[in-house]
Amino acid sequence: MNTFSKILAVCFIFLLFSCKNSAVLVSLKDNSMPLKEISKIENDTVFLNLRDFSNDFVFDMKYASNDNFLHKQVYPCQVCFLRAKTIKALIEANTKLIAKGFRIKIFDCYRPLDIQKKMWKIMPDPNFVANPKKGSIHNRGGAVDITLVDFSGKELDMGTNFDYFGEQASHLYINFKQEILDNRRLLKEIMLDSKFNSFDSEWWHYNLSNGLTDKVSNFKWRCN
Repeated sequence: MNTFSKILAVCFIFLLFSCKNSAVLVSLKDNSMPLKEISKIENDTVFLNLRDFSNDFVFDMKYASNDNFLHKQVYPCQVCFLRAKTIKALIEANTKLIAKGFRIKIFDCYRPLDIQKKMWKIMPDPNFVANPKKGSIHNRGGAVDITLVDFSGKELDMGTNFDYFGEQASHLYINFKQEILDNRRLLKEIMLDSKFNSFDSEWWHYNLSNGLTDKVSNFKWRCN
């Protein structure tokens, strides 16, 4: 075998090995790690990543992008951490909704206190951002901002966008067509039935009923 043939043979072996390993990497990526069972978590106040316990949610973490009312990215990455008890209740709610043909889409979850301070610095107005001196239930890991989507991923019409600060965003506003009222009612009824409380002025915001008993936290997650 001449020198050129040897080079060709080595290149072929290298390409074959590379392709084989690439296939393995793709396979590992496509087959996610087995989900953990939230029911086995005994400490209800520990912070956990929702993605580790369910693949049935849709994520659109608004503050990990510029697509929010601040027009600034304040989260380092799209991650949804919550207290274990909040995750348990949220999975319960989503299971009920899936049976009706819908899924929960998540806009916001736990928010570290440092990020609350950052948001307050950008928008120091309690009408839009909770004052970090008191903290919000988002800082306690007991609040979620959500909407509903059908199985194709299309959002249900809720009358306003997320983080719309006007009277139309309120649960008390009823000057909508029946479809919008029904969509809001469906989300609210399921969430209330799953240990959450609604927030009158924001149709998307739900607090775990006992979430305010936890301390404000500054726990920070890692971005992989």
